[in-house]
Amino acid sequence: METPRSGMYLPAGYAPQYPPAAFQAPVSGPPEHTGHPALQTNYQGPQSGYPGPQTGYTVSTTGHESYAAARLPTQNNQTIVLINTQWMPAPPPLLNCPPGLEYLNQIDQILIHQQVELLEVLTGFETNNKFEIKNSLGQMVYVAVEDTDCCTRNCCEASRPFTLRILDHLGQEVMTLERPLRCSSCCFPCCLQEIEIQAPPGVPIGYVTQNWHPCLPKLTLQNDKKEDVLKVVGPCVACTCCSDIDFEIKSLDEVSRIGKITKQWSGCVKEAFTDADNFGIQFPLDLDVKMKAVMLGACFLIDYMFFEGCE
Repeated sequence: METPRSGMYLPAGYAPQYPPAAFQAPVSGPPEHTGHPALQTNYQGPQSGYPGPQTGYTVSTTGHESYAAARLPTQNNQTIVLINTQWMPAPPPLLNCPPGLEYLNQIDQILIHQQVELLEVLTGFETNNKFEIKNSLGQMVYVAVEDTDCCTRNCCEASRPFTLRILDHLGQEVMTLERPLRCSSCCFPCCLQEIEIQAPPGVPIGYVTQNWHPCLPKLTLQNDKKEDVLKVVGPCVACTCCSDIDFEIKSLDEVSRIGKITKQWSGCVKEAFTDADNFGIQFPLDLDVKMKAVMLGACFLIDYMFFEGCE
């Protein structure tokens, strides 16, 4: 298993251009208008009637504390085995923070590694994607698994609708990403791509929607009320050879740079014979954890839109 090199996604001289105070929650008094939503103070938890995360899956430790086998809530009841993996220490619960998102409050960088599926490499048969989500130290934060049926994966391919379940070290489903079936052509400004981020499952905390543009990949990050918060702007050619690809996270006027989502070049062999990709996300440490979760959803949407079929 790869361990990210220190500073892999922090090039020398890089300094995000954003006003530090713009993403800090006020200490006292009513929240000021800063261009992005303040921390939610009336968080209610799961909606009534929602059954909650699926049961019947656990994370077990056998013989060694660095070994973990997670039984994931997919239709085939799959098991992901993570060997010699160090998990990020569980932080204490935070006030007004969806349960499970406390990890995001302590980090300003996320590394995402898609697992290589041997069956998919040998046969070309599309399987459910699985991802390891780590911090900059290489510690596991979450595990993400796609939950779609065989017909949808192989008929709709990269344009397929999907449910992506994100689990913590206890096997609890802390986030759910829902992508509906939408148009994959850039020629028509309708039925564009979008993804909904839920935390906990069943409670939307944000959305990512595609903006029509004839040349550039553009996305808008929205809060739970579907109010625009940030923009994501990619390069004109999203697939390039032998180099990383940056999608800049910017303010709504696209002047200030807040962070970036980077698709890392994985090497000629892996890029040519698999669609397993590596990504990095950089954002301000003091950004609201809900917007960090929305950026994570944007990263997965970018992966499926531009890189899932590149092999």
